[in-house]
This record gives sequence, structure tokens and C-alpha cells, in this order.
Amino acid sequence: MLSVVNADSSTPNGSLIDEIVREGARRMLAATLEAEVNAYITELAGERDETGRRMVVRNGYHQPRQVTTAAGAVEVKAPRVNDKRIEETTGERKRFASAILPPWCRKSPKISEVLPLLYLHGLSSGDFVPALEQFLGSSAGLSPATVTRLTQQWQADHTAFNERDLSASDYVYVWADGIHLKIRLEQGKAAVLVLMGVRADGTKELIAMADGYRESSESWANLLRDAVRRGMRAPVLAVGDGALGFWNALNEVFPTTRHQRCWVHKTANVLDSLPKSAQPAAKKAIQDIYNAEDREHAAQAVKAFARQYGAKFPKAVKKIVDDEDELLAFYDFPAEHWIHLRTTNPIESTFATVRLRTKVTKGAGSRAAALAMVFKLVESAQARWRAVNSPHLVALVRAGAHFERGHLVERPEAVAA
Repeated sequence: MLSVVNADSSTPNGSLIDEIVREGARRMLAATLEAEVNAYITELAGERDETGRRMVVRNGYHQPRQVTTAAGAVEVKAPRVNDKRIEETTGERKRFASAILPPWCRKSPKISEVLPLLYLHGLSSGDFVPALEQFLGSSAGLSPATVTRLTQQWQADHTAFNERDLSASDYVYVWADGIHLKIRLEQGKAAVLVLMGVRADGTKELIAMADGYRESSESWANLLRDAVRRGMRAPVLAVGDGALGFWNALNEVFPTTRHQRCWVHKTANVLDSLPKSAQPAAKKAIQDIYNAEDREHAAQAVKAFARQYGAKFPKAVKKIVDDEDELLAFYDFPAEHWIHLRTTNPIESTFATVRLRTKVTKGAGSRAAALAMVFKLVESAQARWRAVNSPHLVALVRAGAHFERGHLVERPEAVAA
């Protein structure tokens, strides 16, 4: 492909480097679609009619269309397949469906991820087109009407997520946190209540996400009761910060679930009770507690912290001593899981990016729309969450296996007298 290049390395369609990237993307996409169709036809080469002719053959190309990708707008000519086979259940002809480029696709999933981000920044749907056109070189598939339909679909997706059946999902560990994002929520004290869990196979999954007021007990109880209504069973361990609202609700809905307080939140809370001059040494002493080799050594580190700071800063020491059992609960689980169970970091790290990319907006966006945008960002991030270390041990925890100093204790069978 030849292009006229100006002295400033620009072309009639933008910069030369952008045009090269788009052309490379177009060629790679075309080659991939060809390979997909060829594999489909080859697999069904044995399907023939009564005259011996193939039932599945190539049939030229569909009309060209532009697809907006992270590389810009790319023109695509998708191969067409003539499939003469009949679906027995419906009596209709079967159709080839590309897994790479669905018939309705006009933008890549990455572009769809950008749209809720722009909304969270306060950009109106009417501003999406000129904003993205400058970067992508085209406004294909980004009309205000399209964006409005997408926001409606995201709200429907969020609603469906909050109503899905949980009976087939066994969450052994859960993290809970109330996230304050200040995005288009109707009440200044509103928070996004987030519940994330670890399934028996070790994978992490978002369980529920809803808005609540001041992280109150009733807000958390409503979320947990709804999860029970949809089939969720009691987790073995719940990890959260010091907000009493969640723990009161947990005791009501899942009284058998053990508590683990988040060490990140606890550390920040303790250091706030100390003068700045004492904070570095105190932080190191706190780290010695939750990094101890086992619960026994951690308990000794708690006593050492109390001896060192108890006389001068009794309030700071009380914050740890009073919650010692719940702060050290993670030591009763597999050592491989300790790093996951000490804090609510799985939630905090996911929402850190959202926090960094959001601004305080006073627009007319609805509460449901704002929550849907956050949900889509978290849903996108969920695809990149990794399983916990040694995932096979999660099922043992659910089965009631006993761990001492982080190691599985084999229980010998009782010998008959």
C-alpha cells in the first residue's frame, strides 16, 4: 500500500506510524479470519449431500465494514460461508458464526472498556464521539445513540449479575470492603459495597456489588441476605476492615464464618494514634506480627509490641490487643494462602485504578448508571485476576481439614481398642 508522506511524517489519514499500525492490524485480522473459516470448512469437508457435493463451502465475502479497535478504525472484509446443513431441532439452516468477529461487532472489547471509564470522568455521551475520534481516527460505531444503548445494556448486565444463581458457586474465602468513589452517586455518604470470593478451585470471583449508606450494618445485611436467597453458602473465612457494619451483618447472616481483620487497614489505624516520630519503628513492629513464621511467634510479637508502646501509647496498643484473635486468624489456614488472607488487597488493588481515573462529578448521571459503569470496569479487571497460591488446598479448607503452622495435619484413623 502506497501513501503520500508529508515532510512532517503525516499522511492524508493521519501520522505515518498510525497508518502503518492500522494497516498491520487490518492484514492480521484478515489473515486470522481466513484461517478461522478455512478450519471450519476443512472440519466439515466430509459433510456432503445425496449427489456428493459439499454442504459447507466458501461463498465470497461480506460487505466491508469498519471496526473500531485500539489501533484505530480498521476496514474488515469477513469471509462468507455457505452452509447448507439443516438444524434438526429448528428446521433452519445452520450458520457459521465467527468467534473473532461476530456479525454485530463494530468495536473491540478494549474500546468498550474505555467508554465506562470516560463516563466516570464525567464525559457525556455526546462528547464521546469527538473525544475518541481524535485518537482512533474514526467515529465508526461510536455515535451518541450507540453509547446510550451501551449504557442501558451495562445496567441490564449489572442487574442480571446481581440476580444470578449462586447455588453452584462455593465461596470458601470472601473479602468485603466499602469503596468510596464519589462518582455520580446521589448521596455524599454512599459507598459501593463489594464482596469478592475464592471458589473451591482457587479462582477469584466478584460475588456482589451494590451501593450502601455509610457501610451500615443494614446495607451489608441486605447484600448478604440477598446472596443467601440466591443460594450462597457460608464461607469459611471472611476478610474485612474494622467497620462494624460488615461484621455485625456477617454475624447475623453467616454466624459460623470466621473473621479476619485486614492488616493494611489496621496498620493505618494504629499509626494514626501515634506521633509521626514513632510511626516508622511501630510500622516495623506491626509487620513483625503478621510476617511471623506461625501464630505462636505472631502472638509473641504482639506482646513485644505491647511492652514497647503500652506505657506511652495505650490506645494504639489496645487497637491490636483487643482484636488479636481476628488479626491472627489467617495463621490457622494453609501457609500458601496467608498472603491472600491478611488483607483486603484483592479488592483494594482492583479499585485503585478506578479511584485514580475518576474525578468528583456533579453531573446528572443516575445512581444505577454510575454503578453499572463501575461494574463493567471490575468485570473487565476480573479476567486478569489470578488464582490463589496452591489452589488445590482451598477444597481441603472447605472440607474441614486442619492446618497447624500453615501445614496440613493428617488425622490418623482411630484404632479400635
